[in-house]
Amino acid sequence: MKDLFEKFNDNGPLGQYQDIAHGYFSFPKLEGELGPHMKFRGKDCLIWSLNSYLGLTNHPEVRKVDAEASAEYGLAYPMGARIMSGETDSHIQLEKELAEFTEKEGSLLLNFGYQGIMSIVDACLSRHDVVVYDRDDHACIMDGVRMHQGPKFAFKHNDVEHFEVRLKQAKIEAEKRNSGILVISEGVFGMRGEQGILKEICAFKEEYGFRLLVDDAHGFGTLGETGMGAGQAQGVQDQIDVYFSTFAKAMSGFGAFVSASTEIIEYFRYNLRSQIFAKTLCMPMVKGILVRLHLLRTMPELRENLWRNVNHLQNGLKDAGFDIGNTGACVTPVYMKGSVYEAGALIYDMRENYGVFCSIVLPPIIPKGKLLLRMIPTAEHTAEDIQTTIDAFKAVRTKLEDGTYAKMGEEFKMGAVAGVLE
Repeated sequence: MKDLFEKFNDNGPLGQYQDIAHGYFSFPKLEGELGPHMKFRGKDCLIWSLNSYLGLTNHPEVRKVDAEASAEYGLAYPMGARIMSGETDSHIQLEKELAEFTEKEGSLLLNFGYQGIMSIVDACLSRHDVVVYDRDDHACIMDGVRMHQGPKFAFKHNDVEHFEVRLKQAKIEAEKRNSGILVISEGVFGMRGEQGILKEICAFKEEYGFRLLVDDAHGFGTLGETGMGAGQAQGVQDQIDVYFSTFAKAMSGFGAFVSASTEIIEYFRYNLRSQIFAKTLCMPMVKGILVRLHLLRTMPELRENLWRNVNHLQNGLKDAGFDIGNTGACVTPVYMKGSVYEAGALIYDMRENYGVFCSIVLPPIIPKGKLLLRMIPTAEHTAEDIQTTIDAFKAVRTKLEDGTYAKMGEEFKMGAVAGVLE
């Protein structure tokens, strides 16, 4: 018999490099006011790793309401789960406005996005039901699917032909069990910026009779004519049965919401375990999101500024010969080739010598031998910020190709620079 905790001697795929990564490549500390320019290890850096797409973090009206609501209510109010003692007129008002904005009959606030969508998946599925999902769906969706005890079918990422294959298998199972089918996709896949194939998925709804759940965390506030999200951008918002998004991206806050028909929302209200057995969203955040939503609805220039920067950055990178994949959103990936240790050297050089801070994604999240540098442009970045970043990318690409980082990578591998990264 093994010791239960023996597994903790292995830090797992994400923690295998923690001896040289922790505090620098992973769990880095950014200091200063949130925005495009912050400090990292005491040095000024140009930041491309914040999800504040619209720049609402520092908007005067947002800062004002956040401060005033915190002073008036504190962070504890309202206390308790909403079903017991956490209901307020402001919570109800925000849900009404979110439902209207997303063109659904009702909305429900969620205290946190990750737990919220896990509970949504759980509430939608009985053990007899069948779920079909994109294999690149976010971890929060995967954790919800993992709780499901019935049939599960993953389809290749954004592959409509394989999706139909899985649908056929799902229909056989559903008919055998006299049950239903839930399809889950994302509006925008946050690692690569690709929009989910929502329009293509919806084309199969009539034939297969499934229901559709969409996680649009990166699409809400950024895509579509009014910022409604990927469903609006693809013309299928009315065909999304359950629309979910978080406030942690374009809304520059925390918490989340789900929009759907009245009957679905009322069912969720009394059956989402992560909500009925947990504290409600605090009042300062509710008051703050009401103002943020008002700005989103009345200030289209916020999205215009965002997309001006997105297009400038993405077109500039493509013109310089960089591979940014198939992004159809603000998320801007840059793909390169190299080892894990070359990646470490590249990121170290970029941060320390070029003053550019972006996130690095490594295997096993992407295939071995590939590197993904992920950037999040916001409405607050400037043309100068973008040009500085493109110039830095050109410089580090040259060093990657001429073997400079291969030599530095050997030092990282041997731990010779461990003192530098402490």
